[in-house]
Amino acid sequence: MHTSRLAQLAIIVAGISLSLYVGSILLVQLGAVSPLAGFQLHMLGAVIGPVALLIGLFALFTTRPASGRAGRGLALGAACIGALMLVLVLATAGPSAGVPPINDITTAPDDPPAFVVLTREEANVERDMGYPGEEFASQQRAGYPDLAPIEVTTSVADTLDRVKASMEEFGWDVVHVDADAGRIEAMDVSRLFLFVDDIVVRVRPKENGAMVDVRSKSRDGKSDLGANAARIRQLRDALQ
Repeated sequence: MHTSRLAQLAIIVAGISLSLYVGSILLVQLGAVSPLAGFQLHMLGAVIGPVALLIGLFALFTTRPASGRAGRGLALGAACIGALMLVLVLATAGPSAGVPPINDITTAPDDPPAFVVLTREEANVERDMGYPGEEFASQQRAGYPDLAPIEVTTSVADTLDRVKASMEEFGWDVVHVDADAGRIEAMDVSRLFLFVDDIVVRVRPKENGAMVDVRSKSRDGKSDLGANAARIRQLRDALQ
């Protein structure tokens, strides 16, 4: 019995999709590709998945019992892999749907905290670490209207201690603490693709407490898929 070429194609496409989706993470973890390149390969695998699903469904039809063609198992396997990839894509894309395509987020777009020590990091030396201004600020206000300066009832010194303790609890790498300036700088590395985001927190005195401003900036990509805003919210919730 002749094996359906469409079924063979379907399982090959499904295999490529799954290999890229999973293998990209392994390549990043091994240092074989950069985080951004790995993520792009990952997304390519995700896009190919639904294609494998469609080809697999057509192959299931062409390998129906009355067709006289073999390869129904291949077609079914390809369709299942494609369906799994589609579910993963939808589950991943859901939380980031509608977020603005920006990667520098702050609680104070009109007066954002400035990076100092992190500008001297090797990866940042040739980067513009300044805030992009109104171009990003307007998109942030529309996309993240809940982000605002964080008011606390503790002193500046105590607040700095709380911020540092929270950062360490989150697993962020605290790079520098300047108690006199009321500034803490840190880095956070994502688990899968090892993306590095730079963070600066500014604490200033106010009546009956302190005012905390946070800024989180991605080193790669044009959109952070909501990661920086989520990080700011995480610190805000820990302080309030």
